[in-house]
Amino acid sequence: MSQNEYRNLIAGEWRPARSGKTFSNINPADHSDIVGEFPASGPEDVADAVAAAKKAFATWRLVPAPKRAEILYRAGRLLQERKEQFARDMTREMGKVLAETRGDVQEAIDESFYVAGEGRRLFGKTTPSELQNKFAMSVRMPVGVVGLITPWNFPMAIPSWKLFPALVGGNTCVIKPATDTPLSVYNLVQTLVDAGLPPGVINIVCGSGGSVGNALVEHPDVRAISFTGSSEVGSRVAQRAAANFKQVSLEMGGKNAQIVLDDANLELALDGALWGAFGTTGQRCTATSRILLQKGIARKFTERFVERAEVLKVGNGLDESVEVGPQVNASQIDTSNMYVDIAMAEGAKLLLGGGPLTDGDYEKGTFFAPTIFGGVTKSMRIAREEVFGPVVSLIEFDTFEQGIEIANSIDYGLSSALYTKDLNRAFAAIRDLEAGITYINAPTIGAEVHLPFGGVKQTGNGHREGSEAIEFFTTWKAVYVDYSDKLQRAQIDNAE
Repeated sequence: MSQNEYRNLIAGEWRPARSGKTFSNINPADHSDIVGEFPASGPEDVADAVAAAKKAFATWRLVPAPKRAEILYRAGRLLQERKEQFARDMTREMGKVLAETRGDVQEAIDESFYVAGEGRRLFGKTTPSELQNKFAMSVRMPVGVVGLITPWNFPMAIPSWKLFPALVGGNTCVIKPATDTPLSVYNLVQTLVDAGLPPGVINIVCGSGGSVGNALVEHPDVRAISFTGSSEVGSRVAQRAAANFKQVSLEMGGKNAQIVLDDANLELALDGALWGAFGTTGQRCTATSRILLQKGIARKFTERFVERAEVLKVGNGLDESVEVGPQVNASQIDTSNMYVDIAMAEGAKLLLGGGPLTDGDYEKGTFFAPTIFGGVTKSMRIAREEVFGPVVSLIEFDTFEQGIEIANSIDYGLSSALYTKDLNRAFAAIRDLEAGITYINAPTIGAEVHLPFGGVKQTGNGHREGSEAIEFFTTWKAVYVDYSDKLQRAQIDNAE
């Protein structure tokens, strides 16, 4: 196996796909840079990985949770040592700038230390029994073999959100990395192996959603699926999993609004809008894709926002001076182009950008200009559908109540932000915004690992990652110990 040739990890061994086929992982900023060759796997590879995970579960579930957690802690220390190299690998395969990929690795470090602490906090409950000489309690149990399907935009952070709580809960895992960013998952899993994770506890199977993802979702020995991706694919995952009664955690799309009121600190709101809209080149489920402006400040904000976005430096994320990297692949460029055309046809006013960047160094990659539309109404598709690119819509409104109504008028409900100095309106927004996350005087991006992460409506199916992930990756068992030495009958009328 050459230095840039990678294989599936199954039962602690690195194996090629049974088909022998591979695909190339290409730097989106420089298509001449081949990051690596990865296995194009199929259902037969998934079957091998699930069998390995099932075998490993028999012993891994018996390892005390604090001992499982110690492996995560050691992995966190190793991630600290390897942070810079892993960040550079991630920038090469995904494109976002080094400041952001360092943050992505840091998120995994934070998650490792946070979840390691949970190894001593897998608490159950004790409660009085209704009968004499009987003890009642509940305990957490592992689910079994879990399947993890992860996205390309946070290729180490999001896998860590899934892997670490699954492991500390006593589960074994089969993970399918996104085909655009498999190396970051390989780096994360290798770190866990180096920290002492036993063979078979984590297995990697690389390949497409159609051949690997579907097989993982449908395999009868996989007891749960955790998926992050688009709402369209997530819906299909849920339907396929339902046939075998699997529990499913879905984290999907967003069309997030930043509301700016007339009394807001305008410079702060501009800082937040630029970061929220164009950080990660707009390729975040929490990206600020709608900016709702109260009419008193709309003109001034718009002028300043366009001025500041116009001078953002777009380029290869390995250049420390670059602020906006490439889109991850040509398909994402096509989507951004499509929505620009839709917005123009609907009557939105193009204020900045509007197309790919192709001249000079840009011809080597998939770059799209930071794009701003004004004159947008809440009924336009550009204001309702997820673009997942550096494209943002400006929508004006009159009253605070109207701003909340516009923010809530979409099918998604992930993140939201309000900029104001009015404490009463801030708390009203916290109450009334239909979103899993609300920021006050901060952008729509920036979740922290020790809080719940997830959304409502078509953003998710109710499960949360972050602090609440343990709830998904463990099941409850009720335990009754009768020490009366006689038959006692609960749920029978024992009243005297």
